[in-house]
Amino acid sequence: KDPRPPVLLPLLLPLLPLLLPGRAAGLEVQRKFLSPTLTNNFALDGPGSRVYLAAVNRLFQLSGGELALEAEAAVGPVLDSPLCHAPQLPQASCEHPRVLTNNYNKILQPDPEQGVLVVCGSIYQGLCQLRSMANISAVAVRFPPGGSDSVAVFPSMLNVAANHPNASTVGLVLRRGGGGGARLLVAATYTGFGSPFFPRNNSLEDHRFENTPEIAIRALNARGDLAKLFTFDINPSDDNILKIKAGDKARHKLSFVRAFLQHGSTPPARRPYAYLALNSEANAGDKESPAHSLLARICLGEPAEATLNGSGETKKLTESYIQLGLRCGGAADAFTRLVSVFPARELLFGVFERAGAGGGRGRPQSALCVFRFAEIEETIRAARNSCLVSPAAGMVTVLDSVVQGTGPACEKRNIQLQPEQLDCGAAHLQHPLAILNPVTATPIFTYSGLTAVAVASVNNYTVVFLGTASGALLKINLDSTMKVISRRSISVAYGEPVHPIMQFDPSDSTYLYLMTSYQVRSSVLNKPVIGAQHAFDLAQSWEQKGTIRFSSVVKAKMFRALAVTALSGEVPIHSPVLGNTTMQPSLSGLYTEMNCTYGSAEITRVAGDYVNQFIYCSLLPHEKYPAFPDDQDHVVIETSLRVNNKNIIRANFIIYDCKRIGNIYPKRACTSCLSARWKCHWCPSTYSCVSNRSQCEDALRMEKKIDCPQIVPAPLEPVPTGVSQNIVISLANATFAKVNEFLKALGRFGQLHTSEKSHRFPVNLQLKDKPDRFIDSPEMMTVEVYNCATGSADCSQCLGREDLGHRCLWSESSSSCRLSVPTQTILGPCAALTLCPAPWCCRSSRCGGLWRGGTLLTIRGRNLGRRFSDIAGAVRVGGVRCAPLPHRYVVSETVVCQTGEAPEAFSDVVTVNVSREGRSREQYSYVLPVVQSIAPLNGPKAGGTRVTIRGSRLDVGSELRVLINSSKQCTDLSRTDSSITCTMPAVELTTAVPVCVQFENKSCASHNITFKYEKNPVISDINPKKSQISGGRIITLEGRGFGLVQNVSMAVRGIGREHTRCKVHTDTAITCPSPAASNVTVGTKPAPVDFYLNGRLYADERSALDEEMYPEEALHISKFSLGYYADPQFSTAKKEKWIKHHPGEPLTLVIHKEPDSLGLESNEYQVKIGLISCEIQIVSDKVIHCSINESLSSSERQLPVTIQVGKFNYTIAMLHLGGGETAIIVSIVICSILLVLSVVALFVFCTKSRRAERYWQKTLLQMEEMESQIREEIRKGFAELQTDMTDLTKELNRSQGIPFLEYKHFVTRTFFPKCSSLYEECYILPSQQLSSQVGSQVQETHPLLVGEWKIPENCRPNMEEGISLFSTLLNNKHFLIVFVHALEQQKDFAVRDRCNLASLLTIALHGKLEYYTSIMKDLLVDLIDASASKNPKLMLRRTESVVEKMLTNWMSICMYSYLRETVGEPFFLLICAIKQQINKGSIDAITGKARYTLNEEWLLRENIEAKPRNLNVSFQGCGMDSLSVRAMDTDTLSQVKEKILEAFCKNVPYSQWPRVEDVDLEWFATSTDSYILRDLDDTSVVEDGRKKLNTLAHYKIPEGASLAMSLTDKKDTTLSRGKSALTMCFIWNQVLPTDESVEHKKSHRQSHRKKVLPEIYLTRLLSTKGTLQKFLDDLFKAILSIRDDKPPVAVKYFFDFLEEQAEKRGITDPDTLHIWKTNSLPLRFWVNILKNPQFVFDIDKTDHIDACLSVIAQAFIDACSLSDLQLGKDSPTNKLLYAKEIPEYRKIVQRYYKQIHDMPPLSEQEMNAHLAEESRKYRNEFNTNVAMAEIYKYAKRYRSQIVAALDANPTTKRTQLQHKFEQVIALMEDNIYESCSEA
Repeated sequence: KDPRPPVLLPLLLPLLPLLLPGRAAGLEVQRKFLSPTLTNNFALDGPGSRVYLAAVNRLFQLSGGELALEAEAAVGPVLDSPLCHAPQLPQASCEHPRVLTNNYNKILQPDPEQGVLVVCGSIYQGLCQLRSMANISAVAVRFPPGGSDSVAVFPSMLNVAANHPNASTVGLVLRRGGGGGARLLVAATYTGFGSPFFPRNNSLEDHRFENTPEIAIRALNARGDLAKLFTFDINPSDDNILKIKAGDKARHKLSFVRAFLQHGSTPPARRPYAYLALNSEANAGDKESPAHSLLARICLGEPAEATLNGSGETKKLTESYIQLGLRCGGAADAFTRLVSVFPARELLFGVFERAGAGGGRGRPQSALCVFRFAEIEETIRAARNSCLVSPAAGMVTVLDSVVQGTGPACEKRNIQLQPEQLDCGAAHLQHPLAILNPVTATPIFTYSGLTAVAVASVNNYTVVFLGTASGALLKINLDSTMKVISRRSISVAYGEPVHPIMQFDPSDSTYLYLMTSYQVRSSVLNKPVIGAQHAFDLAQSWEQKGTIRFSSVVKAKMFRALAVTALSGEVPIHSPVLGNTTMQPSLSGLYTEMNCTYGSAEITRVAGDYVNQFIYCSLLPHEKYPAFPDDQDHVVIETSLRVNNKNIIRANFIIYDCKRIGNIYPKRACTSCLSARWKCHWCPSTYSCVSNRSQCEDALRMEKKIDCPQIVPAPLEPVPTGVSQNIVISLANATFAKVNEFLKALGRFGQLHTSEKSHRFPVNLQLKDKPDRFIDSPEMMTVEVYNCATGSADCSQCLGREDLGHRCLWSESSSSCRLSVPTQTILGPCAALTLCPAPWCCRSSRCGGLWRGGTLLTIRGRNLGRRFSDIAGAVRVGGVRCAPLPHRYVVSETVVCQTGEAPEAFSDVVTVNVSREGRSREQYSYVLPVVQSIAPLNGPKAGGTRVTIRGSRLDVGSELRVLINSSKQCTDLSRTDSSITCTMPAVELTTAVPVCVQFENKSCASHNITFKYEKNPVISDINPKKSQISGGRIITLEGRGFGLVQNVSMAVRGIGREHTRCKVHTDTAITCPSPAASNVTVGTKPAPVDFYLNGRLYADERSALDEEMYPEEALHISKFSLGYYADPQFSTAKKEKWIKHHPGEPLTLVIHKEPDSLGLESNEYQVKIGLISCEIQIVSDKVIHCSINESLSSSERQLPVTIQVGKFNYTIAMLHLGGGETAIIVSIVICSILLVLSVVALFVFCTKSRRAERYWQKTLLQMEEMESQIREEIRKGFAELQTDMTDLTKELNRSQGIPFLEYKHFVTRTFFPKCSSLYEECYILPSQQLSSQVGSQVQETHPLLVGEWKIPENCRPNMEEGISLFSTLLNNKHFLIVFVHALEQQKDFAVRDRCNLASLLTIALHGKLEYYTSIMKDLLVDLIDASASKNPKLMLRRTESVVEKMLTNWMSICMYSYLRETVGEPFFLLICAIKQQINKGSIDAITGKARYTLNEEWLLRENIEAKPRNLNVSFQGCGMDSLSVRAMDTDTLSQVKEKILEAFCKNVPYSQWPRVEDVDLEWFATSTDSYILRDLDDTSVVEDGRKKLNTLAHYKIPEGASLAMSLTDKKDTTLSRGKSALTMCFIWNQVLPTDESVEHKKSHRQSHRKKVLPEIYLTRLLSTKGTLQKFLDDLFKAILSIRDDKPPVAVKYFFDFLEEQAEKRGITDPDTLHIWKTNSLPLRFWVNILKNPQFVFDIDKTDHIDACLSVIAQAFIDACSLSDLQLGKDSPTNKLLYAKEIPEYRKIVQRYYKQIHDMPPLSEQEMNAHLAEESRKYRNEFNTNVAMAEIYKYAKRYRSQIVAALDANPTTKRTQLQHKFEQVIALMEDNIYESCSEA
């Protein structure tokens, strides 16, 4: 399909940030142009008045300002092939097919001096055109010229650009000074043989190596000699090309980024250079090109000869060529791939990316680096000097990979290089060169997905524009040190990468042109307003420096400097201070109106003094000052200067009040005053802070805060509660008049009381006469008051307070703590410590931790030590030490310790030894946690997936961490004994990461547990996009990857009151109810919608780009929005509030709906009457119809009618239920009638149920009997299935020869399976002459087998000559093909005739199989041509043509050896196994149906009990005397004879067996009595008028009976008489045949035979199948396998032929090839053999065996088919039986075809040798004269048609074959032949 329309957009961006609001202030898309195809290149003409755009297959000429289309041209698609020369080459010829190819532009370079535009594309090997710059639709110079102006053209003149869409090409037009000719520098990626761009068709035709060098300078003089256009011979020399050697191209894969001109930076030379920026794919360790990003330089000429646009005399390319690496970043973390470059005066800016590393959201991390041309030039000079004058190892080398290089290495020469030679080299010096050490730069800006760079400089600022892969344009400002000072962005074309080259408008540099994949835009860089630095920078500079300078750019390009000076930034509240602003001259001409603004308070017009350039802004009067906040001593007033209503400068003025400081800090008034930000003074006399020193009359001045009187901080001893105590306070600087007043405050404190354990009281000194004035206390002094009776529950706590300075004593008698009296005697104060019990308890109920230690164990109790040193080493768990933590110790109450590592897991009590040992009540256990699994196993890379880690003992330990990839933690942990639940963090890449469960910061407890991060879910759209204010509307989210989401919520930013929970339905659908809206005005624009997936805010790539660009002001931009509209309004049809309704009647409501903009669907409305839903029938824009069929009832007789849309619920009316009394009466009457009817119905039901129960009991007994029979049958079938396979294998383990037919009999039976018109019978078998010795083999005869050609002698000469001549014609390829086609075109030439003709031709040409094969191939080609135009899959499905039968015969001949040597044995064993399995059970002698079979139609559906009988039989024949033969007692005597003959003659071919009718069987009951056993005799039983065939059971022959079999006396007619009797009566053996005449006797038979469902016997099919499965598998494996010693060369040869024919006809469908192969070998040959084993073996194929083989053949057919079997319970059993095995067989078939395909190809010579060997092996086996004579009969029948066909064919007519055919007719149609024919 067509790609989305590309767009070309010129882009307008200001060079400096403007004082405009918004994220991208000053960036604006000005114009854009849309192209119908993908864009490739764009270029500007000299003055920028035109823009040229090249897209795929199209060229556009646009106007420079408006981007309006002026002209266009189509340049593709064309018929082309990368393996063919350009058709413009006169001698070009190509055997490869040309296909329709798109033309991708590679070079678009204008040459204004010649007025031509160089346009090179990817078609025709990179051909270039010269088009007119005035009108690109016209070709300015046609090349190569045609007609009389033709010139000699070579491929190198046409192969200019790369010929692949993805291969790079850059070009640059160079000009000479003085009007010389132009040159074209071209660099193109190699696309020839060995490159990834070369077609993969094993072709070696490479037109690129010799004709297209990597770098070349070509002639471009369109007005000169066209014979030199685009040639290399400029000087003349071949040194103007740089071509990498063929062997080195794989190591040096070059991709070019840009070509540009640059003058040297060193004066006075300032040589012109051409630079090439490129990337090399060379190995990092290669000596020639260690860097991946390269910069190559070429000298162009002397500066005196150079013009502004180019150079003078062009230097030879390779002489001056030198390359060096560019590295952006350090060696370890370098950005190695160059993306875009831009030369800006003395600097080179480059965008690099880190190859192969994905950055944010899949885009590669990229960086901007700056290189200095001066450094590059100095590096080049040093390198050349190092190579030629003073060689330094590892600095520079010669590029020996280039064909034009001179010398393999640098060597020292005794020469002095001139400056020109240091810069540009020389012919006699080594060249070209490569510098090994790259030039390195540090990234100044990093970002994800940068693709382009353009740079402009304004004053001291550098503005860099960067294009991104997501379609954004970034603008960053750099200062003189290359530091980023601001940045902005604008979206150009979302999701489309920006082209690497961006250009400024040559006539107006405020415009920038750029191109995306589908767009080119023009953007404005500057607007005609005064600009300045960002307001934040300005205000910051004002506050820090007081004075700033800033620049602005106006449209007229006048640069003006504006300086603003603020004289003061802080002002006392009572001082009228002015601020003035200084500006440079000429203000009167630029600025017409100025104002001073003070926030929102006032705007004052300024009367400027334009003479002195001063502007005065008076501050606000005192009464307009804003109020001071309570906790501040100042207030800020924002002041700005406005020019023409634009703020050009802004500053904050501060108004302060020193007197407020004492009120804000009363306890530190003096020190705060003297340390304030403002200039404040302390007045000791008034003890206050003043702004002006004149306000204080005191002579004592204090300048520093250290001079302030203040309390000297000193520690005070703790004081017991309720005790009076003196406190001494020291003062500093207390030398002032009122010191005595302060001293009066010193003295005796009163009693201080506290009920707490301790409390600190502040100590302050205040003035007596001024209660709000205090002596400064820089550090607040406090006194601690303690209470011994509080907070000391035991002895240890009480006495432990001694360390705090508390004088407390423990009383054991009262178990309390009290104040210690110094005179009191203390007896055993700590006696209780050793006597108190130590109750212990663990923090957790399990009281366990990790056996490796590190668990924090909390011990609580009493008397746990008085201080930490008491328990420092006293805690143990069993014998393991537990280290207490000092900061967690609570005296006597709590000890927290960290357990040590235990040698093994165990449990023991915790002991604390403080003077005596205390033991815990509970045991602490050292355990080993086990981590088993994690679920779910995957989630989005954005994180938030809530995972559950399963295991055991997971709740142990005090610290648990779950680490993801050893770096990030799984958060929100919660755990139990068997699980840990946490939230997965976000990652950058989609990958599987290890999950580490870490207890106590030890090693991981989990092993091989991983979590896979998948791609984030993507929300592509939401519908609907509108909601009512009440919310609740179902919003459907469309996208992908929702299967990874566990929870979803939705929020509407700024409107929605709350998040709503969403529901995940499928991987592509989520539904969310819209949140209710608040503070929304109807009709406002849609609000952005946020979705939280797994608790993470969903963000698309575009918003992620902005957040990444501006982390400090990251604002999520939502891709989706939701519009809120007023709730829908409803009313009843007549707007009534009451609706009356009679119960029992149908109710239909008509609801009127006011028009709205929501677009609600019918399923979004819900109408209820009370609690009953009203079914909505009709919904339109204005009306809703609903009906209700239920009975309405309510105790209140009133029901509300409500309509609900989402969360909007509105009651439109009340439904009043009337007519209740009538309804009650009617209900009573109806109930009475129903009661009477129920009684009557109950009586009738009881009567009928008794009758039905009796019938049910009878039926149940029959069902139980039938179920018992079925169960018994299934049990027997299962037992048989388990035992039959073993028995059958034992019976088949016998050594006997396989009765293979000879080759000639195999051929005649295969070629002529049915009687043809030639013969009266297919096979002429002699009569069996059997005597006492059976085994005299008589050969089967056939007319085509070797023998004498029986024709009368008088006819022989003419006929032999005619047949000889006819044989010669048949050996002529042209005659034979015309002959076959002529016969096939006849309507009466039936399919039978075609097959017969094909077989006769095979016999006639059997001695020349290679010729026969070539004929068959030619005929097959014609058949394929005919089938390919219709349905190629139907080819070879049937045998309806001569060639299809020829193919069958060819396969039979070629596969005979494989059939006999490999497949014969498993096939014969399968036939024997089938026969043995059939004979194991009962077989109906009349119908042939058996208990064991594979075919349902031949299944004996009766349960006839048959018991085996082992008989001792003697028979003088087949080489044996006596044997033990196994038979069944249900076998008829003929069946017994067959089994006996099979046992005796098993090593004799079946054609030599006696017939059953020719032998008699005699039973020796006793030594004297014997009986002749026959199927029918006088003892036969007669039932229902039918005579049963006699069986062994009928004769009651016992186990081990002795029988003798002998040949029948021919004179004995007893059997004949018996046979004649068969025609006079019905005969049956085991199953009675169906007959309508005996239907009346069915009841009699049923009394003797149990009724059973016949379907239950279908399980016997499975039993038989399971028994034969091994033999079938062996057969299929033999057919579908390849022997290493005997590969199927014929199959390989023919399959390759089919693949070749398919490729020639463009048939790529693999299914078609599979069907062709299947139709030609498996279905054409193997199925025929499987169904007809008599073609291969001399055996007896009964109809029953034939039916079983048909099932096996069907399974083989299904295995070779590609169509899926649609099977069900009604499918035939012959398909269902092997349905389970078919998929496995199909895999074997496909593997067989693949093995054939992978065999080495077979040449014609090898195949012909194989066919010649086959012909030689069976030479003289057939009578070819008979075959020729039979073929001639067809020639005679269609004589005229054949002659006409020979005349119509040019080849046969030219060789006069029709006359030779007439000679054959003349010889064969002699009168003698007529008589012979009659004879």
